[in-house]
Amino acid sequence: MTNDEGVQQGYEDLAEAFAARVDTKAHNAYYDRPATLSLLPPVAGLRVLDAGCGPGAYSAWLLEHGASVTAIDASPKMVALARRRLGQRADIRQHDLTQPLSEFGDGVFDGVISALVLGHLRDWTLPLAEFHRVLKRPGWLVFSVEHPFDQFYQRPQARRYFDTERVTYAVSWPELRQPVQIPLYRRPLAGMLQPLLAAGFALSAVLEPQPAPEFKLLEPDEYAKLMRQPGFICFRAEARD
Repeated sequence: MTNDEGVQQGYEDLAEAFAARVDTKAHNAYYDRPATLSLLPPVAGLRVLDAGCGPGAYSAWLLEHGASVTAIDASPKMVALARRRLGQRADIRQHDLTQPLSEFGDGVFDGVISALVLGHLRDWTLPLAEFHRVLKRPGWLVFSVEHPFDQFYQRPQARRYFDTERVTYAVSWPELRQPVQIPLYRRPLAGMLQPLLAAGFALSAVLEPQPAPEFKLLEPDEYAKLMRQPGFICFRAEARD
């Protein structure tokens, strides 16, 4: 995650409960993850950066498919949970994506994956520039974020589609003592694509996913909604000189 005080505290409060749910939670296991992973090339033998790794679900998949994984997250609890899950199989570090990836040299990764992370950053300029710098040529970036149209129409505090605005959503799971507020930066589609292109990436795929069938068994009403309109959007881009 990031050094945004509200984001980091929110994920610290949510960490244990999220880690317990991540492999079966409908929006993660049967919506974001299959869609995001579908944009990856074969990863066996590749060195991949999991940027905003959370409790390590994506890193675990990458390891199982033969990648060498470096995983970073700003939340100390998420880093601890990822280490608990992955052990010594991955290089797991605490790092805030609003800061340069100075511990990594130029062109050291074959790919970067960042699932539902960039939406928590107000400014994408630095992280995208750093992803571009640490990637080999050619190298790939695959990331997912909340869909800009869904975020605008579903957030009553959103004022103007064309602006980047800080909004919040509440997580109210039974095992939480009280709802956890998570800040998010809602932005227009152009506010996603322009920083990507300005960083030197070439956009190669855009996916507005539909949920997997398993989603319907867990949340039928939300499944019906997501079959009509997207909640997330996924991108694949290539690092070029």
